[in-house]
Amino acid sequence: MRAWLIWLIVSVGLVIAEIFSLDLVLIMFAAGALAAAGTAAVVDNLFVQALVFALVSVLALVVARPMAQRKLHPTSDGTRTGIDAIKGSSAVVLELVDEHSGLVKIGGEEWTARVFDATQILEPGQKVQVIDIKGATALVWRQP
Repeated sequence: MRAWLIWLIVSVGLVIAEIFSLDLVLIMFAAGALAAAGTAAVVDNLFVQALVFALVSVLALVVARPMAQRKLHPTSDGTRTGIDAIKGSSAVVLELVDEHSGLVKIGGEEWTARVFDATQILEPGQKVQVIDIKGATALVWRQP
């Protein structure tokens, strides 16, 4: 069997395996195997073919994979979600908030609350800022 055909079969096998893993690793090795198949069609030296496979695979893993992952899985579009979206937002005190108990309204939802600074006592109707979230409790600070 011709060497280029073996490399081509290996490349196709790696592409099929990538379909099941979706890690963008096996596809990089498939690119290396495809490059080695092209090399095998021109050069009959197994060492050169293996060297081309290794170089293209490593280059693809180091350069192409990170770019592909950034494109497929963007990490930040500037939109904060979850607890990060609540931190820093404004709230209104519904029930007296001190270091032991309290209730605030954040974006239409009622949250249990505690003061961030134990010396503060916040009266109903006051506007506060959410400093942090601990579990299901908002730690708040009086707004000026």
